[in-house]
Amino acid sequence: MCMEIAVFSDIHGNYAAFERCMEYVLARNIHRFIFLGDYLGEFPYPQKTMEMIYALKENNTCYFVRGNKEDYWISRRYDKDCQWKDGNRSVGAMQYCYDNLTRRDLDFFQSLSISEEILFHNISTILACHGSPHRNNEKMLPEHDRTNRIIDECACKYILCGHTHLQGVIRHGGKVVLNPGAVGVPMHSNGKAQFMILHQNMEEWTYELISMDYDKEKVIEEMQESGLKKAAPYWMQVTKHLLLTGEVSHGTVQARAMNLCQKEAGKTHWYDIPDKYWEKAIAELLGSCNSENAMLE
Repeated sequence: MCMEIAVFSDIHGNYAAFERCMEYVLARNIHRFIFLGDYLGEFPYPQKTMEMIYALKENNTCYFVRGNKEDYWISRRYDKDCQWKDGNRSVGAMQYCYDNLTRRDLDFFQSLSISEEILFHNISTILACHGSPHRNNEKMLPEHDRTNRIIDECACKYILCGHTHLQGVIRHGGKVVLNPGAVGVPMHSNGKAQFMILHQNMEEWTYELISMDYDKEKVIEEMQESGLKKAAPYWMQVTKHLLLTGEVSHGTVQARAMNLCQKEAGKTHWYDIPDKYWEKAIAELLGSCNSENAMLE
């Protein structure tokens, strides 16, 4: 029987999307998993996601790598001068998540490496990472010289990566980079959760890219009832828009808010952007109604 492996990345705490994907995978009797990091981040009740991960880890064959989000939690744990420790609502979602982490969660994140070579029964070795094998906050994008150099330096034929929230395939020099997309907040997916299944083909791997719908309205309701939206109204407005449309990333809106602040105030920090610049950026990029809704929360 040919081996199958489910690959997940960038759950970001969206346990409802993760649960739907897992229902599908387990119904196909798949019990091997590779996780590419960013387990938590944008969504309420992060412990529900962690409980699912721990249950899978206990009862299945699982491999995990550390994403850049995990670095934030580890930094917050040890660094008394952590930049976002006393930030404003720009980091409200991060603080909400950190406040809900347990010692077990932090120890688990700290145990993970940023990349791992995985060998299954003499099938071609897989290199799993979040961003790149060198940095978990580095993006491997198609037709970029830096991406091609990373691929050239890698001894493995198959490279799994996430971080971009863009599902897709890069081929270069006889090697294949596979990005399963994001479970939690995928880009350009029409709001559908994304992941990938690897299939053994003799000594090689083939892949199946999957997108699945789920109850997004329930997730949006939970943002409100959990207090997360109150803690991070602007960040959550971007999250809601992404859930429903799959367009305009948090990073894009944040960069615009920082640019507006820089032009007017002469300086800015990602962890301390005044509310008025978030409002302007959201109005420009998502529409004025979104900005007004955020201010009312």
